[in-house]
Formats: sequence, C-alpha cells, structure tokens
Amino acid sequence: MKKMIGGLVAAVGIFVLGGTLVQAEGEEVLQAAQHATKKVEMQTRELPISIARFAFDSGYTFTYPDAVRGIYVTGHSAGGERFPRLLDLLNKTDLNAMVIDIKDDHGYLTYIPEEEDSPFMDIAQPYIKDPKEMMKTLEENEVYPIGRIVVFKDTVLAKKRPDLSFQENGKVWVNGREEAFVSPFLKEVWDYNVDIAIEAAKMGFQEIQFDYVRFPEGFENRDTSLEYTYGEYKDLDMDNVQKRVEAVTDFVEYARERLEPYNVQVSVDIFGYTATLPEAPGIGQNFSRISEHVDVISSMIYPSHWTAYFGIEKPDTEPYKLIAEYSKLENAKLDELENRPVSRPWIQDFTASWLGAGNYIPYGPKEVEDQIRALNENGIDEYLIWNAGNSYTEGLDFTPLND
Repeated sequence: MKKMIGGLVAAVGIFVLGGTLVQAEGEEVLQAAQHATKKVEMQTRELPISIARFAFDSGYTFTYPDAVRGIYVTGHSAGGERFPRLLDLLNKTDLNAMVIDIKDDHGYLTYIPEEEDSPFMDIAQPYIKDPKEMMKTLEENEVYPIGRIVVFKDTVLAKKRPDLSFQENGKVWVNGREEAFVSPFLKEVWDYNVDIAIEAAKMGFQEIQFDYVRFPEGFENRDTSLEYTYGEYKDLDMDNVQKRVEAVTDFVEYARERLEPYNVQVSVDIFGYTATLPEAPGIGQNFSRISEHVDVISSMIYPSHWTAYFGIEKPDTEPYKLIAEYSKLENAKLDELENRPVSRPWIQDFTASWLGAGNYIPYGPKEVEDQIRALNENGIDEYLIWNAGNSYTEGLDFTPLND
C-alpha cells in the first residue's frame, strides 16, 4: 500500500519544496520518469516535456493507521456543531478515520472552492465552511481522512445536463426516491467526477472513496425503454449487461490512473451481494473486476440490506452470523485475485425498523460489536460504520479481538 510519498518522489526525480515542483537532472532519472507515466495524463499544469509526473504535497502529514476503523461524516456534520462530538468519539476510542462527503448524494460539492473560476462553483455549497481548518484539525488529531465522492447518482448534474442522464418521454428519469443518475457510459461524466476527486486530493485527503459506481438499481428492466447514449460502448460486440460491466470497470481503472500522481489510496463502495454473483446484471458491478483496480474494496454488508441469504431467514436479526458468512465468501473471492485489495466493509449502526416487526432488532453496542467481531475472526481488520445521521453508538469495543 502507498503510505509515503518519498519512494515515489525518489523514483521520478521530482521533489516538492515549499509546495513547488523542482526537476532533478540526469538521463537515468528522465528515463524512469517517462517509463513510469506512460498512462498518466497531466491534468493540473503545463510542465516541460521531460517531466511526465509530479509529486503533490498538500502540506499535511497523515499516517496510515494500523487498520482503518472509520465512520461516515456528512458535509453538514463536518462543517457544523456535530464535528467536535464526532472528533471526541474518535479520540476516546479505537476509531481512527472519517469518510467525509466531498460530493454528496444529490451531486453538490460540500464546500466553496478557493478559486473563483472553479468549474464547480455552481454546485458548491458552504457546508464545510473552512476546509483548511478542518484538515488541520484532522491532522492534529491523527484522524485518517477519506473523501467520499458520489459518482453516477447525481440529480444536480442530470437536471443541468439531461443529455448526460437517462431520459423517459423527453424528461430526466428519476427513481422512486426522486433521484436521477448520469450515465457511466460517458467519459465526460467520468472526467467531471475525477476532476472533483483530484481537488479532494489537493485538499489533503489521503484516500478517495467512490460511491454509487453503478447504474440505477433494476436497470436491466428499463435499459431498452429509457433514452440514453452508449458513447464509445455502442458498437462493442457484447450484450447490454456486459457493456454496463465494462463501463463501470473502465471508470474505476481510469480514475485510479488519473489519481496516481497524487499518491492517494483509491477505494470503491460496492453492493455486498455482488460478491455472491458473477456480476450484478443491472447495475454493472463485477466484484472481482472492480477489486482488481482499487487499493481498498468496501462492500456494503449491512444485515438489514439482505433478504434471506446464507441460510439466514431474517439477516437483520443475526448480525454476527450474516457478517461471518459473508466474510468467508468474500475472502475466497479475493484470494482468486493476483493483486488483492484491502477489504474494508461498511457495517451497520442503525435500527432498520422499516423492515417490520419480527424482521429487525434494535441495534446497539452488542449488535455493532458482533459485526466487528465477525470480521476480525475472519481476518478482516478494517471496517467503516454507517449511520446516515452520523449519530453513532457509544460504549462499545471497536477492537474486540485485541483485548
């Protein structure tokens, strides 16, 4: 895993001094730089042709922890009164990371860019009022920062640019929650999101986490009725399912390549059930293929989100068993890969009362600990805890097998 930039800097002969780039001379260094960057596009500034790569220094110093144990933090929470309380939770427990919204579930940027001519100014919201102060606080408290970017679920962009979305009868199609998506087939959409990811890397985030890297749920039932373009995938000799898998996988590979010069980890959130299938036919997620192009794979394995599976009739009522069974399956799947990523699943810290009486249980310290213990017992030491309102259970053991 890429935890320090020193090796990268030395390899290409480019050094960062006071936030500027300095070129090292020498034919050997030049050849190494050119060889290392055949697939990397320069996105940030004009440099001499002999410079094919740069090392970026955000000015912050973060260390990858022994194992990432994190929580989800909205832009509102990161920039509001809840932030100190969440920070206190991390300081008094074994939690050590925050996944912070940079581009949220609607498609808004959660902070105002410093550059007045930023192409993202029209989607920027002042949720995180002072990003630099936030990053400084995270650094001082040794909190590993992960920037979350919601990719293809983007109501804001879809309504601004219907040509990038899926349409029905000439109008932007929305799902039952009034959410719109943009098309994973279009490279313009890829660049839009990766450009935001690059800005997050410049802010100091050590990892970029892409969420909603998929087509809308149930897309296999409407792929021929909605109006949209296949872009460069139109004439590929494959069926629609394979085209969707190809587009989603290609985006992940492309994003990682463009982010490589910034020395950040790249992670992707993925539906847990995709690990149980060759590929999810509607949404375009192939667990193994996506895993081959990331540093971290974060399966969303909330017990409440499973129907009867692994021989468990009501998964939400048996969090330990559900997570343990899933972990065994995922480990076997990842063991098949040549370059296995870190497994860092999302687990549940909320009560799924909408499932109805008898199908759920209240979630508290025991239920969250049971999920962590099931992961740990199967060799998975990293995890992220999800609560949409960022109200997390206290008084539990976040490292049950280390006691």
